[in-house]
Amino acid sequence: MIVAQTDVEINDVVAGAEYPVGHAALPVKDVGRLLLRCGDRPGLVAAVSTFLTRAGANIVSLDQHSTQPTGGTFFQRTIFHLPGLATARDGLEQDFAEQVGAPYGMDFRLTEAAIPKRLAIMASTEDHCLLDLLWRNRRGELDMSVVMVIGNHPDLADAVRPFGVPFLHVPAHKDIREKAEQRQLDLLRGNVDLMVLARYMQILTPQFLQQLDCPLINIHHSFLPAFIGAAPYRRAKERGVKLVGATAHYVTEDLDEGPIIEQDVVRVDHRHSVEDLTRLGADVERAVLSRAVLWHCEDRIIRYRNQTIVF
Repeated sequence: MIVAQTDVEINDVVAGAEYPVGHAALPVKDVGRLLLRCGDRPGLVAAVSTFLTRAGANIVSLDQHSTQPTGGTFFQRTIFHLPGLATARDGLEQDFAEQVGAPYGMDFRLTEAAIPKRLAIMASTEDHCLLDLLWRNRRGELDMSVVMVIGNHPDLADAVRPFGVPFLHVPAHKDIREKAEQRQLDLLRGNVDLMVLARYMQILTPQFLQQLDCPLINIHHSFLPAFIGAAPYRRAKERGVKLVGATAHYVTEDLDEGPIIEQDVVRVDHRHSVEDLTRLGADVERAVLSRAVLWHCEDRIIRYRNQTIVF
């Protein structure tokens, strides 16, 4: 375990890391996930099913949704078992694109359940979301490989150490934002499939988001836009809120206005102090973020405009 400063090379970090992944719910060998989106028309389900059957696959589950009875947008998530999938995957993907994807105008994604997503987590000084993700991953509740934690403060290094995940301290604030983001991109690009902001309290620039080559999930309290900025729970208490919640969403250049993945709330009343609201909010944030990350890692989410379809 190392606490790395900004001059540490990513190859050194990854090569020396150990990634403890629980074995309680390991993925099944030769299981594939096919997600697709296209204009709705008759014969879509039959076309996908026929292709998989002819390829020798057995469909385990199939979920679908259309935005309208006719003329809408069609979404489908299919789980299938195909012996030798790891070897056949590239050819299967190419054949599907030619035989089904192109004729029906589909956007699709084919993944192997046995290959966990490589995850990077960014955090500042609050530890509740970060440690919850690491703990669930170690217990086998989240099938992912956490390759690094990046903190703009060094505060959480000791808390991360027991999980065997590299902690990289990359100082970041508004005065050095461009330099910090370039260093972060150097660490992230080509090394992760998903980045999670676990209460990372820095604004990410549009340039950073354009250059990042993976999706990014954020968690925040659900007071927005009512209590923007510092001390939201204090101001919520002053307004007498009756609900405390959290929202997990994909990050876009519109920051907190990206497609929502998951939300939840807990009721509160006048008896709750600011500290109570903060604690309850942290509980909801942990649960909401872990569900969003789980669904992404299990390929359950299809993005549509500024929304998500979660199967």
